[in-house]
Amino acid sequence: MAATSTPLAGSGPSRSARSFIERLRSGDQVAHAITLAAAASILLLTGLLVYELFIHSSETRAKFGWSFLFTQTWDPVADEYGALPFIYGTLVSSALALLIGIPLGVGAAIFLAELAPPKISDALTFLIELLAAVPSVIYGLLGIFVLVPLLRIVEPAIRSVLGWTPLFQGPFYGVSLFSAGVVLSVMIVPFIISISREVIRAVPADQREAALALGATRWEATWDVVIPYAKSGILGSIFLALARSLGETMAVTMVIGNDPKIKASLFAPGYSIAAVIANEFTEATGDIYTSALIELGLVLFGLTIVINALARALVATGNRGGNA
Repeated sequence: MAATSTPLAGSGPSRSARSFIERLRSGDQVAHAITLAAAASILLLTGLLVYELFIHSSETRAKFGWSFLFTQTWDPVADEYGALPFIYGTLVSSALALLIGIPLGVGAAIFLAELAPPKISDALTFLIELLAAVPSVIYGLLGIFVLVPLLRIVEPAIRSVLGWTPLFQGPFYGVSLFSAGVVLSVMIVPFIISISREVIRAVPADQREAALALGATRWEATWDVVIPYAKSGILGSIFLALARSLGETMAVTMVIGNDPKIKASLFAPGYSIAAVIANEFTEATGDIYTSALIELGLVLFGLTIVINALARALVATGNRGGNA
């Protein structure tokens, strides 16, 4: 009878080592390391971006401090710089774009996902995805040659209805905050439609069938059941569109008027942060001028972070309220 040999304690690889080798061979550790590096690269890139903007804007921060955010003067000749007109133009044009784009985008997404025949839905979805891929400079050209002349035609009608408010008073020359907001709304609508449509289609069919079984109409099932179920995803599409509108450059530059002044009327020209950086960075001659433009980039970055953080907090609050 052959004697069985018992391995000595400590001989051969330990159990943890064998487990690691087995996981490494199966790809778990490799996949974990690769995905961890990919996630860490996002933090690294963001940190490097903030660091570069912060370092190269040191001269402006040392000279103006926090007053840079609240000053309206932008005079490169006298080396006096304030970011408030550009912050105002960025926020107003983006808010107007959302005001116009959200009803159109969400309404179109509901139609394509729930109400339209499949052939029509697929054809329109293809066109919408093409619109999302159009370069922004093309939207700017369309804004100059199509939208601005059209707004000159409809401006008297808008003024007759809303002219009593300070938002629609004063002369209208075509290029304005209103034109920029309309162009931005056209640019962000495809994003809202595409994402919202996919989110609505991802709602389980059981939700619709249960509502219909209880006697709800097709629209009641969609509005009262499907849309609340997909609310978080729809809000996510809106915030993605907001991020796009905040950082948009070429299309806004071509139709906003590029006037660094704060005026209550949407018919007045304005200026955005991205537009002033694109227009003036190559012409910046002094160190303080370049530093001011770089600090505008830092302000835009911070503004985007703050707005997205508030948006996420709004979504989280809505979800807690819905689950209560």
